[in-house]
Amino acid sequence: MFHKILVANRGEIALRVICACKELGISTVAVYSEADRNSLHVRFADEAVCIGPPRSSESYLNIPQVISAAEITNVDAIHPGYGFLSENANFAKVCEASEITFIGPKPEVIEMMGEKDRARREVKAAGLPTIPGSDGVVEGEEQLAKEAARIGYPLILKAAAGGGGRGMRVVHEQEELLSAYQTARSEAQQAFGTPDVYAEKFLEHPRHIEFQVLGDQHGKVIHLGERECSIQRRHQKLVEESPSPMMDPQRRKDLGAKVVKALAEIGYTNAGTVEFLMDKDGSLYFIEMNTRIQVEHPVTELVTGVDLIKAQIRIAAGERMEDATGAIIPSGHAIECRINAEDPDTFVPSAGRITTFQAPGGTGVRVDSAAYVDAVIPPYYDSMIAKLIVKGRDRTEAVGRMRRALEMFVIEGIKTSIPLHRRILADPDFAAGKFDTHFIDRLLGTNGK
Repeated sequence: MFHKILVANRGEIALRVICACKELGISTVAVYSEADRNSLHVRFADEAVCIGPPRSSESYLNIPQVISAAEITNVDAIHPGYGFLSENANFAKVCEASEITFIGPKPEVIEMMGEKDRARREVKAAGLPTIPGSDGVVEGEEQLAKEAARIGYPLILKAAAGGGGRGMRVVHEQEELLSAYQTARSEAQQAFGTPDVYAEKFLEHPRHIEFQVLGDQHGKVIHLGERECSIQRRHQKLVEESPSPMMDPQRRKDLGAKVVKALAEIGYTNAGTVEFLMDKDGSLYFIEMNTRIQVEHPVTELVTGVDLIKAQIRIAAGERMEDATGAIIPSGHAIECRINAEDPDTFVPSAGRITTFQAPGGTGVRVDSAAYVDAVIPPYYDSMIAKLIVKGRDRTEAVGRMRRALEMFVIEGIKTSIPLHRRILADPDFAAGKFDTHFIDRLLGTNGK
């Protein structure tokens, strides 16, 4: 087992990793920007190193600074959390070269899955269903016209090197094609450093469903069921749950087996998430893979009883799957709400000082957060400040418990998304499990704006 782990992240995920390490008897090193000097992950780590100014590019994304902190504190592993350097293949390579274990997949696998068009080809060859689309990057306007004619409308153009809605354009008719292509390429270049895009059939009103996977260093790959992530705005998830209201045991078994087979063939290790879109007929299509722990991992933890962060650490240390996870006996239903520091009406980020932070409690309620009274939410990072997670015997109980927990969650001094989450949970379609990725647009009457 590792002696000391550096946590290359901030906020609640950094604190989450530190907690797992403490339970495993592993010393921790926190890195922080000048803006995070008073953060809880700094307070509760055994050691802490300032790695630069507030901006991410000068601190949390600064590979030389992170590696220097790891070397001067003599760590033997780095946990990247999610975001920042978690899916940076070059960072994983630098860790290897520095003889520091990167707690995640191998660099070449991160690289493969980070190239979205290549990832599609790899998983398709391994047996996963994919959305009809171009065979790789679209090379020029002539090929674009041919692919569009073959795929049909509506279609979607996607950045080959990224996600999160950037470099993505939906095209409903031929007249929109060229301008959408140019815009998508421009956005892709700005966001990911390459203008490459690929095309695929656009599924209208789909559901977003993902499978949590783990792979050890001995060739064993498992899945821990699926999560429903359809409640989202501009491709950013707001509510997640497990299991999905739309998945039945046979469908879960069949697709899960294909996921496990595909990742075993790729040689996947550590934690990851395989994401799918479900069309109105119930067919599921692979869209991408995230080679890291996900924000929404707690819902899987509550349903399966597996501590995924501990499992990541144990797997990276060479343990076999059965030792890393223990017995897996799924039960109940879990829901997570991402509480963001932003205006619930305009979605404008709300930086500032928290004057009241009263978290809910009681049976089946969990709050993952690094926020506290007098904490200052800086304007430099992602707006998520807490994750509220509940578990019930079934979905009905989980929904009722989440409604209650949201009513008892009080944060003052800044604006938060709690009022929006209350609206979501109160909606009869949500309670009935009748929703898709356009649910928020319909709820707010925004049409995606």
